[in-house]
Amino acid sequence: MVNVSKIKEGIVIDHIRAGHGYKIFQQLGLDRLDDVVVLMRNVDSEKMGRKDLIKIESNLDINLDVLGLIDPGATISYIKDGERVKKVSLTPPETVTGILTCRNPRCITNQEHITDIKFHLVDAATNQYACEYCDARTRL
Repeated sequence: MVNVSKIKEGIVIDHIRAGHGYKIFQQLGLDRLDDVVVLMRNVDSEKMGRKDLIKIESNLDINLDVLGLIDPGATISYIKDGERVKKVSLTPPETVTGILTCRNPRCITNQEHITDIKFHLVDAATNQYACEYCDARTRL
């Protein structure tokens, strides 16, 4: 078994569905940090069977919408002096802006340069969002 020490200060992203940790790692740009970042994949979990886990020794301002979009079941723990001071459970965001792209090839957003496209949650169970311009459904 791999043993990773407790962090003194930073963020722990836990309960990530197995296989989604690297996607979160990329979306948050953790490869560009100079701080210590640990990505653990396929860790045994009583609750989930297997899970991914990310430890960040930094007080990084992370985008909870991105995390809620990729894995709404994940939890975020903020650590100070080696102790958890705050825990946040994620849910799919109701609206996301500038993260998704429309999959409809005829949508105006794919024909013209439009930034900050809004998508609205239409089905939380399947994590589907609708484009504000054409209502086409998409997911990350």
